Amino acid sequence: MNHSPVTLPRLTALLRQAVPRLLEGVVAPLAVFYTAFALLGEVGGMAAAMTWVYAGVGWRLVRRVPVPATMYLASLAITLRVLVSLWFGGAQFYFLQPELGTICLSMVFLASVRLRRPLAQKLTLDYVHLPAVVLKHERVRRFFARITLLWAFVLLANSTVSIWLLIQQSVGSQLLVGPYLLIRTTAVAVITGLAAVVSVCAFRRVLRRLHHDPVLAA
Repeated sequence: MNHSPVTLPRLTALLRQAVPRLLEGVVAPLAVFYTAFALLGEVGGMAAAMTWVYAGVGWRLVRRVPVPATMYLASLAITLRVLVSLWFGGAQFYFLQPELGTICLSMVFLASVRLRRPLAQKLTLDYVHLPAVVLKHERVRRFFARITLLWAFVLLANSTVSIWLLIQQSVGSQLLVGPYLLIRTTAVAVITGLAAVVSVCAFRRVLRRLHHDPVLAA
């Protein structure tokens, strides 16, 4: 091959980028909600989670650090979640709304494959640079289509499990928040973790094969 070998960044480098965002945007709001819920009840938990997200935006604005567009969207999303939950009067609606959004996102993943613009490819290119000649290779195109399908079904599975648990952990009109969060987080982590391992291993395998592909040689 004339160009430099295509390799993935070290997993430690990817983790340094992903873990802080995961902790701030996913783990911390859940922890804040659950802690405040145990001390202050449903309304206190939702208010604390919303405060956490807004504090993250405010901290960046005060320090004049660029605020990612995703954080503005997260602020809007959690505000709507809290308002809808307060309107209907139950924590069930607070947890149900993002699951419905995830189902819609899984449909977007499926549609992107149908349109020959697999969403997994766009997301991967945010972290890994791949030459144009590699992206046009049929093996790479098939890989991203299949991985996009995989993540579409992963998102759908996560939402299905979460909604089922939401129903099972509800007694009357009250949600058993503690057991729900524990079981739901564990189940989603296992499903997502397995899919992530499969995705990374498959990606490395495709890249290794490309190095010996005569179409890209010389």
